[in-house]
Parts: sequence; C-alpha cells; structure tokens
Amino acid sequence: MVFRLSLLIVSAFVAWGLISPAGLAASSSGWLAATMRNFGWYYLLVVFGIVVFALTLAFGRFGQVRLGGADARPEFSRAAWFAMLFSAGMGIGLVFWGVAEPLSHYVAPPSYIEAASPESARFALRAAFFHWGLHPWALYAVVGVALAYFKFNHGAPGLLSAAFRPLLGARTDGPIGRCIDVLAIVVTVFGVATSLGFGAMQIAGGLNQVFGIAKTQTLILAVIASATVLFLLSSATGLTRGIKWLSSTNMVLATLLALVVLVMGPTLFIMDAFTTTVGAYLGGLVQQSMRLTPFTQGSWTADWTVFYWAWWITWAPFVGMFIARISRGRTIKEFMVGVMLVPSLVSFLWFAIFGGGALQLEMFGNVPIAAAAKANVDNALFLLLASLPLGEVLSVLAVLVVGVFFVTSADSATYVLGMLSSKGAHNPGVLPRTVWGVLISLIAAVLLIGGGLKGLQTMAIVAALPFTLVLIGLCVATWRALDADTA
Repeated sequence: MVFRLSLLIVSAFVAWGLISPAGLAASSSGWLAATMRNFGWYYLLVVFGIVVFALTLAFGRFGQVRLGGADARPEFSRAAWFAMLFSAGMGIGLVFWGVAEPLSHYVAPPSYIEAASPESARFALRAAFFHWGLHPWALYAVVGVALAYFKFNHGAPGLLSAAFRPLLGARTDGPIGRCIDVLAIVVTVFGVATSLGFGAMQIAGGLNQVFGIAKTQTLILAVIASATVLFLLSSATGLTRGIKWLSSTNMVLATLLALVVLVMGPTLFIMDAFTTTVGAYLGGLVQQSMRLTPFTQGSWTADWTVFYWAWWITWAPFVGMFIARISRGRTIKEFMVGVMLVPSLVSFLWFAIFGGGALQLEMFGNVPIAAAAKANVDNALFLLLASLPLGEVLSVLAVLVVGVFFVTSADSATYVLGMLSSKGAHNPGVLPRTVWGVLISLIAAVLLIGGGLKGLQTMAIVAALPFTLVLIGLCVATWRALDADTA
C-alpha cells in the first residue's frame, strides 16, 4: 500500500512535469512564494527548537542511553561512520555551493549591507557557515536518533511511523501511520531526484571546463546513466562493502582536494577567515536563527535561510534513516555530538577553504570570479581551481569527487527507500533498491529533458511544510519513550 501510493503520487507529479513543465513550475512557484511569505517565521522557530532539543538530548539525562541496549557495540568504526553520514548528508551539496554561495552573498547581501564590501564578505562566509552548520545536522540527528532508538531498543520496524507509537498507539498501524511513511517516501524521492539532476549538471559543467566537452543534454543524460550503473552496482554489494568503501574513499579524495587548495591558495587568509567566522557564527547563533526583516520587508532571509531550512527538512527522512541504520551501539550523546558537531566543523573548513579562497581572489587578486560564477553557478568551483597551480589536475580531481559523492548520495537514498517500501527491513533486498534507483534516475533524466526539474524541487520544498509536524511529533514521541524507559 505504501509503495503503491507513493509511486502513484510521484508518477503524477513527474507526468505533470513532463507534459507541462511550465505549468508545474508556475503552480509550484506560487505555492512556494505563499509558503515562504506566510510561514517563514514558523520554519525558523521549528528548526531552532529542534536544535535546542537535539542539544538537550546530547547533554541531558538521556545522553548515556545506548542505542541497541547496554551491551550493544558499534558496527562501524568512527572513521567509517563519519564518512558515511557525511557523504549521505552533505557531500555533493558542499562541492556545488562551496564557492558559489559565499560569492552570491558577497555580491547580493541583504539590503542593510553594502554589496561587494568587506562587510558583505564577512557576512558571506558567516551565512554559509550558518546554512550548513548545526541546524541541518540537528534535523538529521533528531530523525536519526528517534528511528535508531525505536528500532534497536524497542524492536520496532525501521519506519518513521513506528516512532509515533507513544503518541498514536494502535493508530500507528492505520491510515495515519501509512500517511507518515508515504510522505517520507515522496519527500525523499523529490529531494534526491532533483539533487541528482543538479549534480549531473555540475559534473557535465566540470567535464566542459576541464576537457572542453560540450555541455549538452546528451552529456548530462550520459552522466546520469553512468552514475546509475555505478550506484546500483554499489548498492548490490551491501552497506558494509559498497557504501562504506565509496564513502571512505571519497572522504580521502575530498580531504586531499581541500588540503591542496589550502596549501596552494591564500593559506593565511583562509585560516584567518575561518577563525573569525567561527567566532562570529557562535557569537550570533541565536540572533541568526531568529532573523527576519519585518521592518525593511527584505527578501534575503526567505530566499536563502527559509529556503535552506525547508530543503534540509526534505532530506531529513532519508539522511536520518540512513544515519540510524549505521549507528547501532553508540550512546545518544556520542550520536548527537558526532552527527551535529563533526560534519558542521568539516563544512566550516570547506567553506573557509573554497569560499574564502574565492573571496580573496575576487577582493585582492584582481580575478573577477564572482561575475563569472553568477553567470554559471555549475562552474564556480572549477573557476577557482583554474586560478591555482596545477588547476587542470585539481579540476579532474574535483570532477571525481563530485562523481563519487553523486554515487554515494544516490546509493544511500535507494537503501533508505528500500527500507521504507519493505516494511522497514533492516537490510532491504536488492530488488526494491534497484527499482527505486532506476526510478529516481529516470525522474531526473525525464525532467531535465522536459525542463521540469526546478518545478519538482519547488514541490519538495512545499512538501516540507506538513513534514514539520512529523518532526515535532518525533521529538515528543522520543522524549516520552526515553522518559518512560529511564524512569
């Protein structure tokens, strides 16, 4: 029932995007504008509340509760665990936006900041840290810890609906529970398909920049087809081999790329910018979390922060379920600190190296990288790398990093979708994973051809609004269960 209903809903929107991409884009854009205009305050409050809840779980009286019971031990080493959760949750997005986002804020900051100024440069990095720091990882962590606790400590199926038993009782097995699982699948498919589509466009942009291959629809479809074969092969090998190996390999490649850029780029500027921005981020965390502009009627917060919060919410069921699957044996404190703090720190370093390096070139190196990146966001990273020694070699490495992150994100997503459509099976079979993998790739390819990919992304953001109620319910249910079990 859950699988069929999810497939029906997804197919209906894909058909809409294929038949009338302009109609889908227009309708979804109208819904998105209304959502952002009327519920921006709500998104900010909910996400900040989840950050507070996550920190309370980590450092409160439930911190020493072990996922799986007192005798459970981790299935994966900490290094492999960090690599898998980071690759699933952020990898390809960081590579895509590492240069482009700070440059965007630098040339187009909120109205109260002068554009292309030292103040807008400071704001640019601080905003990037804020959007990719504690808040998204708190969303993932809350979903992940709830699912892991009910799965490993209560023997519940690996389904979002199963975590609502303290609130819904027997109704968890009825229509309400099914609706929760269907919403999780639909949101995940929408979010992952659009991310894969945009990721394929960036890989094609890199191939164009490095090898001069024309960035055509044929090239983008070839990228999607090649990546699909790779992530389906990886998926068939299982979690402990394919995903684990690819995630660990990619973290090594990404670290190598970042270190080379740090050494060959403006090293002192990058480290100064990192230190300054971390301090500003921590010092203004609460104020940033609640920042709206009712007195100036500016749109920057809605266009960036609220949009990001909604987008992270669409990824929360997929990333949270995947993190839960790989986290048996860890205490709640270790889980929450590991999921929230370590990836946030990696994100900060990444933006300082790539975003800070690009800002230094723009401000002091007489390299007009901001205008070029604005004209073609897909190529922003490669424009930075081209300005460094061994630029072509670094660009090839960057294409490889994007490609492997592409594969690991898709691999993790198909694993989770297989769980959701197999009654929460801990190790879903190859068939459901393959079906979802092929379907996601087909959705991305079809909508890229028809021009409806942006419309589907917008629909995913709109779907995040009702999913906030699921997140709030998860927090309440988890607290009730932990309180009852430790009383």
